[in-house]
Amino acid sequence: MNPKIAIILVNYNGIEDTKECLESLQKLNYDNFETVVVDNGSKDDSVKILKEKYPEIQLIDTGKNLGFSEGNNIALKKCLKKNFSYFFLLNNDTVVDRDLLTHLVNAAEKHPNAGILGTKILRYHDKNTIDHFGGVWNKDLVQFDPIGCGKDINSFTECKVVDYICGCAFFIKRKVLEDIGFLLPEYFLIWEEADYCYKAKEKGYQCLSVPEAKVYHKVSSSFTGGKPQLEYFWWRNRLLWLYRNQKQITFPYKKIVFFQILKTVRHFFIKFISYPLSSRKKRIERRAKVRRYYARVRGIKDYYLNRFGNRY
Repeated sequence: MNPKIAIILVNYNGIEDTKECLESLQKLNYDNFETVVVDNGSKDDSVKILKEKYPEIQLIDTGKNLGFSEGNNIALKKCLKKNFSYFFLLNNDTVVDRDLLTHLVNAAEKHPNAGILGTKILRYHDKNTIDHFGGVWNKDLVQFDPIGCGKDINSFTECKVVDYICGCAFFIKRKVLEDIGFLLPEYFLIWEEADYCYKAKEKGYQCLSVPEAKVYHKVSSSFTGGKPQLEYFWWRNRLLWLYRNQKQITFPYKKIVFFQILKTVRHFFIKFISYPLSSRKKRIERRAKVRRYYARVRGIKDYYLNRFGNRY
């Protein structure tokens, strides 16, 4: 029998995306998996619909928004008590290829040092274009460079060792979960998978992207607050990740922080001076840009004030 896999989805007011994802999972040609959906306190009819339409799945209703990290952790802790060999964290705004699990398991067994495996993440609305194939650390820019972004679907034909696997499709061996534990709740969302990958690397595991395994991603459907929300979590959690994993880097990221604050002040000033003379379109664009920069500064401030979790 094939190794048993737990597929874990976190839903937050995204029932239409979740339904489409679950329907694609029903078409998988792998015969030994269970699906767990964690509802993070949705305000729509998600829980009711999931209970009625998908009675075969295990539904965990948290009653509140715990974020990606802790939402997944609740399911992982329950699944770890069962005889699963692999745990697959999958974004609910995805559709999967029917051979997905077969390719992931084959790669996991072929590469015993690989503890976390990722897929070729393709764009849902442009299915022949890669959105993500893992990431490599760029010490000069103090961030990860995504691999394959914008490249043709046929790019990359061999498994590739990378520095981190995107949390959109995150395949974990049981031994890794037992050795490392769970995702850090403080992140809430974004950068938690990079943190987990680095903890795995410290234990001697590799992160491996598998080209035959394909997932189609709608990209950031969960960000109901829009880009300012994304900017906030990305900047706050980036600094937390650097502190936890790159403590030797001090001047570069402090320089980056300084320039982000400077840019925010500049945009506020430009908005104040130019606003009365601008066209309506320009005013809308300027307001949106100021909101994004302000969200960055809020994220930076909350990092230094040690405010983590769902603070946005």
